[in-house]
Amino acid sequence: MLKKLFSPAIIRPALVTIPVAVAIGSMVALFLWLLNWAIHFRFQHNWLLYLLPAAGIVIHLLYKWYGGSSEKGNNLIIDEIHQPGAGVPKRMAPLILATTVITHLFGGSAGREGTAVQIGGSLANLFAGWFKLNDHDKQMLLTAGIAAGFGAVFGTPLTGFIFALEVLTVGRFKYEAWLPCLIAGFVGDYTVSAWGVMHTPYHIGNIPGGYAFYGHAFNANVLLLLKTIPAAALFGLTSYAFAKSAHVVKDTFNKLIKISWLIPICGGLIIIALTFLIGKPDYLSLGVSPEYPGAITIVSAFQQGGADLFSWLWKLVYTVITLGTGFKGGEVTPLFYIGATLGNTLAGLLNAPVSLFAGLGFIAVFAGATKTPLACTVMGIELFGINFVLFYALACFVAYLCSGKVGIYSAQRRK
Repeated sequence: MLKKLFSPAIIRPALVTIPVAVAIGSMVALFLWLLNWAIHFRFQHNWLLYLLPAAGIVIHLLYKWYGGSSEKGNNLIIDEIHQPGAGVPKRMAPLILATTVITHLFGGSAGREGTAVQIGGSLANLFAGWFKLNDHDKQMLLTAGIAAGFGAVFGTPLTGFIFALEVLTVGRFKYEAWLPCLIAGFVGDYTVSAWGVMHTPYHIGNIPGGYAFYGHAFNANVLLLLKTIPAAALFGLTSYAFAKSAHVVKDTFNKLIKISWLIPICGGLIIIALTFLIGKPDYLSLGVSPEYPGAITIVSAFQQGGADLFSWLWKLVYTVITLGTGFKGGEVTPLFYIGATLGNTLAGLLNAPVSLFAGLGFIAVFAGATKTPLACTVMGIELFGINFVLFYALACFVAYLCSGKVGIYSAQRRK
């Protein structure tokens, strides 16, 4: 068994993974720095939102002229791992980095995981060519690229490791890539830290009902565990609504508007109109840093009164319109926002601790949308601590079961 786990077929791509993960971590660090700059620059220049339709045209033309197969995004990388074909274009990494920063600079509601994963896949494919790897080793390196990108962008190396193994095929792990992915997740994360880029901290408060097990504190409040089940079911249904809406919005715009460059213009105008309708900019961009004191963010959702009743729904609408009309970025950070604000709302309805249910929504909506409940359980441990691991697992797996077969990655296979 050990001989199989540490065979040359695994060790060889694992060694190549180290310089690849350093390169990915460095580029993700640059991306995070640029993204932070873009978001805060828009905070200081609110008029940039009015240029969102024009920014959409720029993004559309960049992909039309230079994108090629890069337009498929994360799904292209997953397809290449399942069945090697033409490869992942070298231009994917700089193109997705630039267009994601443009999206956020002008207020589009998107995330950053898609960008990091595409950076990881593009650089991994580039290194695979330089090292003249065969198809099998290239598949493993691409999988490790996902782990490095994901672990680096969120500061969750173990989650990146498991996510890369779990996301490819629903209900099945790609075990043979375990060592390259483990190395990639940690090296990518350490590289970002070495560049001095910091991640947002989240905290779940102390809640009665704990017990000690081999020196570790765990919470097993039975009443809270029972309340977690209906909340997790709603998290799963929200995951389904997000994934389904994203596909429907994209298909609807493509059918109704035959001139392709008009689609991002319409999307940008809708985002501007919604912001006027709501009267505040809280659902624009990433949703992590507050634009003004009292703004609704992922962080504020962990506090009493830190979200409105339908904050989660507004963020869902903003994001599916942004991404469905051609703007670039990931879905995961908006899913964190949707889940945390929905958890905040449900905590009030169920008389449950706000910070706990915000944290559960944070990881559970993500689990349902990506079909990665184990990775999301581990993410809960890495971000919030191990005390509530029973709640993380229950919420993520119930949400996964209630989220249906539709996910945000169409290239995922089923066992």
